Amino acid sequence: MITIYHNPRCSKSRQALDILSQKHDDFEVVLYLKNPLGQQQLENIISILKIEPEELVRKNEMEWKDNYKGKALSHKETIMAIAKYPKLMERPIVVNNKNAVIARPPERVLEII
Repeated sequence: MITIYHNPRCSKSRQALDILSQKHDDFEVVLYLKNPLGQQQLENIISILKIEPEELVRKNEMEWKDNYKGKALSHKETIMAIAKYPKLMERPIVVNNKNAVIARPPERVLEII
């Protein structure tokens, strides 16, 4: 099953969703700002992406600048920050079983479908 973690206000996320819609007809859309992900879900996504938690953070967001910029956070603390402030999570993320991409640029979706 393919899952896209989507923010409708983000143009890259909308473009990735459009590409996915054109190429595949069976996928789940998770509106992660309305239904924030928990720590375990985030750890799972990070594991599938094969990245460090900090690579999932949008560092230009005010929540990051105001609360975490310049601090040396552990992996767990970074994941907890994303769970507390879902807006910090890079987007869109597309997961297809044991493969995943941060779809920036949106065409990266094609790598895993």
